[in-house]
Amino acid sequence: MKIALVAATWQEIAPIQDYLAERLYLKNHHQFSLWVTGVGMVNTTYNLTKKIALEKPDLAIQAGIAGSFQPLIHTPGNVVAVKEEIIGDLGVLENNEIWTDIFDLKLSDPNLFPFKDRKLVNPHNQLFHKLNLPMVTAVSVNEITTNIKRIHQLIDQYSPAIESMEGAAFHYVCLHEGIPFIQLRSISNRIGERDKSQWQLHKAIENLQHTLITLINKLSESNHL
Repeated sequence: MKIALVAATWQEIAPIQDYLAERLYLKNHHQFSLWVTGVGMVNTTYNLTKKIALEKPDLAIQAGIAGSFQPLIHTPGNVVAVKEEIIGDLGVLENNEIWTDIFDLKLSDPNLFPFKDRKLVNPHNQLFHKLNLPMVTAVSVNEITTNIKRIHQLIDQYSPAIESMEGAAFHYVCLHEGIPFIQLRSISNRIGERDKSQWQLHKAIENLQHTLITLINKLSESNHL
């Protein structure tokens, strides 16, 4: 089985390369590729689509860090699986600071494939069952949200648990291409924390790698998802 490990930055998946290189039986059992797509939804959409056109995988795993809207529930270092994604910055911010997305503006059908009620839903439940992780709703925006009013807009409109800059693009491409996929996110910070010295990047990436190793080992037990 061909498996693509996808991340926005090399930092987020670099440790897994050494793990795979040291365990030849895993590399023989499955063919792994590590793809770095770049930060943000535009980079991810283009680079992931280009990679898939050249080498379509049987499974895509996106791994990365995320901010938490619920820091008392999903604390720094916790790893979650994303069951559904929402594009959170495609619309208009009106003068009265009300956020209206393209679906409420009637510019797009919220149930036009690959959307379901404006969400990009992962239908591959068998992959979630391989990991005992919280399953969450995520919102993707091409920014690191720090403005309090904007944070409340996203919460009020979409009720997300976490935020990233690439997840929705990953779901969008995989759904269009018919590729089974799973997105894993490790919490590095609470949404709104501007001081990056307070972010727990090392802990988040370390825990993310442990979860990836667990998933890889479970996948290696069989030749099917």
